[in-house]
Amino acid sequence: TKSGGCYLYSNQIGCDGGRLYYDGSAMVMMNGDCFAQAKQFSISDEVEVVTALVDLDEVESYRVARASSAAQAARGSYQIDRISVDFNICSDKSGSLSASQRTTLPKAIRYHTPEQEIAFGPASWLWDYLRRSGMNGFFLPLSGGADSSSTAAIVGCMCQLVVDACIEGNSGVLEDIRRVVMDPNYTPVDPRELAGRFFHTSFMSFKNHSSASTTELSRTLADQVGAYHINLDIFKAFEAIVDTFSAAFPDAKRPTFKAYGGSVAENLALQNIQARTRMVLAYLFAQLSLWARGTRGGLLVLGSANVDEGLRGYLTKYDCSAADINPIGGISKADLRRFLTWASKPKAEGGLGYPCLIDVVRAPPSAELEPITDSYTQTDEEDMGMTYDELTQYGRLRKLAHAGPVSMFRKLCHVWDHLTPEKVAEKVRTMARLFYVFFFLFLFC
Repeated sequence: TKSGGCYLYSNQIGCDGGRLYYDGSAMVMMNGDCFAQAKQFSISDEVEVVTALVDLDEVESYRVARASSAAQAARGSYQIDRISVDFNICSDKSGSLSASQRTTLPKAIRYHTPEQEIAFGPASWLWDYLRRSGMNGFFLPLSGGADSSSTAAIVGCMCQLVVDACIEGNSGVLEDIRRVVMDPNYTPVDPRELAGRFFHTSFMSFKNHSSASTTELSRTLADQVGAYHINLDIFKAFEAIVDTFSAAFPDAKRPTFKAYGGSVAENLALQNIQARTRMVLAYLFAQLSLWARGTRGGLLVLGSANVDEGLRGYLTKYDCSAADINPIGGISKADLRRFLTWASKPKAEGGLGYPCLIDVVRAPPSAELEPITDSYTQTDEEDMGMTYDELTQYGRLRKLAHAGPVSMFRKLCHVWDHLTPEKVAEKVRTMARLFYVFFFLFLFC
């Protein structure tokens, strides 16, 4: 905008079959003002063309108005030749302009909030991936926590976009959704009814580990989104795996949780068995749920591991990290909490209309992989030894500021002025060690 000019921004829209998503929003700009802007995060596969009629004399006026540009132009020794013609491009001989010949007025650029981008970007990508994959929907292990609830809300947003496109008469989207649900005469009119056809969720509970609140939150959210929901007890599957191990070592004592007197190694192994059992069952249900409901086809398994946990290494290999798709894998916990708060608002107020999400935000994050006792309830932040807000700061310094451990320490000493430099150094050292161990573990394993 400093030097003026008329310029165009053109962009593709949709998924390229990988992780990349093109968000559209082509624009016509002149002298820093927007004269035309295409849709952003559209699920339509049609080409959208935007046009604007601009007066190029405004570019000359804009540049001459700047003192430095005017001085440079005055020093020029060349003359621009002018050619006279006997016709008019922008008006008839009387000098009057038709409606199609009037210049376009500038308009404000449309910006999405970060919360809207979290909703519409992954939702549009999921739709494009689903219709290209040839699969017939999604399966999500829904724990009632912030991460899986965010994934469920994004799928709910996708259903809203699909219904809106069909109501607007988008024949391409209608044809795709009919193929996905395998009904050539189907026309979606309600996002909840649509979700019930191809979005399956399951709360995989475990005796003495799963709280009543998360059980109810997962059921309520599935109902508000419209998903086909199942409450599933995985205790028998877990016990069968432990029995298999105990049979191989009959002279050893049976592994038990730390809350019942087990060692750290036993406690960690039993937590990992739960997490991996859930993913094994998720793939079983993804393959056979539609068959059990009297139809055919398969479902894509959705994961729900946020970027902070990946940065810290706070996950089990081959649990939800091994899903087909992880829509929130690049989003921090702090951003997910803001997204859930926004999504809990009614649609009339710009949200997604899932009010139970505000209760998800208020609940302390917990993996619920250890027994709940009168004196102990497992929480993520206690397990990790750091808060999610601290993890978000680590991630942004590493990714956006390209900071290493020393630079992080120097910056965080000013940010965390409530901590001594020795305590900040301890936290940074711990984070750096865990990140590099996790990074190389996944890189070479």
